[in-house]
Order: sequence, then C-alpha cells, then structure tokens
Amino acid sequence: MYKELLWIFTQLPDDYIVLDTETTGLPDENGLPDIVTLGLTVVRNREIAESVEFKTRPQKRISEEAQSIHGITNEQAVEFESFKSQWDKVAEYLKDQLIVIHNASFDWPILLDHIARYGLPMPPIQGVFCSQKAAIPWAQALNLPCSHRGPSLDTLTEVLGVENLREKSSGIHGAEIDSQQAAQVTEIMRRNGDMDLL
Repeated sequence: MYKELLWIFTQLPDDYIVLDTETTGLPDENGLPDIVTLGLTVVRNREIAESVEFKTRPQKRISEEAQSIHGITNEQAVEFESFKSQWDKVAEYLKDQLIVIHNASFDWPILLDHIARYGLPMPPIQGVFCSQKAAIPWAQALNLPCSHRGPSLDTLTEVLGVENLREKSSGIHGAEIDSQQAAQVTEIMRRNGDMDLL
C-alpha cells in the first residue's frame, strides 16, 4: 500500500554509509552539543557489510537527559580519544559516499560544527539523504505517528517488522546500533517501494 510514496528510497545507490551520533544533549543557548559517540554502518550491495563506533571525548558536559538515553557518563567520556585524533578514520569511511542519516537535520550540522571547530578537512561526499524526512509522505498516508521531522526510527522499526536491535541493549540508544537499525529500515523501505504490492 502506498508503495509509490516510497519511490525516493528506490533511487538510493546499492552502496552507502549510514551515520548516527549520540551527543551531550540538545542544541541550546550555548550552541550545538558535542558528539560522544559516532556510529557508521557500511551498506554494500544493499546489505550491511560492516559497522563501527567511534567514542569521542566531548568538551561539554553530558546532560542527565542525554545520559539516560545513551547510558554514557561524564566519567566514562573523559577517557575517550578526541574527535580530532579520530577524524581521519571517520573521513575515510565517508569519502565519496552517500551519507544516510535518520534525522539528518540534527546529526549533520553537529558533525559539520566539529569539522569547522577543529579545522579538519571534509572529504568529498555524494550527498546526505535523510531517511526520516523521506519517509514522511508514506507515514502520513498510513496515519503513523509523525513529528515535523518525520516518523521515528522506533515507529518504523515496529511497523515494518524489523528486528529491534536496541532490545539487546536494554533499550539503550547507541550510535552503532542506531546506524545499523536505520540501515535495516532504509533497505526494507527500498524493497517495499520496489514491490508490486506492499
């Protein structure tokens, strides 16, 4: 049903990178939050080929709300390596790739802020695709819970019958887990858009 509203997912390349971050909190009067973990899932030939997580030492304190979401404390984060020292490894994954992000309007500006803050080189990429925004027409047609940003990853996971990877970690969010979850959801949306009948 409404597979025509998923056409944009069918246009994705067979190879891409899914990115997710966990941060110190939400944007506020002091600017954007800091990245605490950055997860990347590599999709090759429409299948998950690899996933990796980078734990980065934030300059800002992690809010209590953020700690309750991802379970990382300030005491733990102070032991992580700096974002700058790990950027070359991250950039190598991103180079010449399409970057898929569920809620790109949150994660992408934060990543660009870090790149600018530390004066780091940005590798060439094919572009950024927001799987949350792309799912809005389909989700609205099915009367799914949908904020102005689009349907949540949890909503799509449940509706599409995708394995909930967070359940294995007591419901705790993680950048690597969430990037894997978003990759699975994205590929199911693509397959549904390709099908004659949903």
